[in-house]
Amino acid sequence: MTALSFSVEVITIPVSDVDRALRFYKDQLGFHLDVDYSPNHAFRVVQLTPSGSACSIQIGKGLTDARVGSLRNVYLVVTDLDATRIQLLERGTAVSEIRHKTPIGAWDGGFAPGLDPARGDYASFASFSDPDGNSWVLQERGYRNA
Repeated sequence: MTALSFSVEVITIPVSDVDRALRFYKDQLGFHLDVDYSPNHAFRVVQLTPSGSACSIQIGKGLTDARVGSLRNVYLVVTDLDATRIQLLERGTAVSEIRHKTPIGAWDGGFAPGLDPARGDYASFASFSDPDGNSWVLQERGYRNA
């Protein structure tokens, strides 16, 4: 039997104001604008891609019937969580305090404040939401290799 192969390429984000969301993702988060297409008043697709990502997001009008703000915990992986958080705060994005998994090595779902002391991959997190309440998680990986 042939193994199936999948690639996540686009995630649709339900938003109430396309222009406001475009400013947030492009100007505050620094996502690259790939497409802004609107052939009529009932349909608009805006596609943006985070730097270094093979997966893009789409916001727009007539794209989804999902409830505005219903997207939860999409992960953005970064090599330096502390530096990323500072840059996002400087750009006006409200980002949570950093937290890390605890206890280390036997994680049971608990968190402690601050970065993982060993800066281990997948161990440190921060979160933020877009203007509509769609939530994102920043996760650190590759700090030692950066």
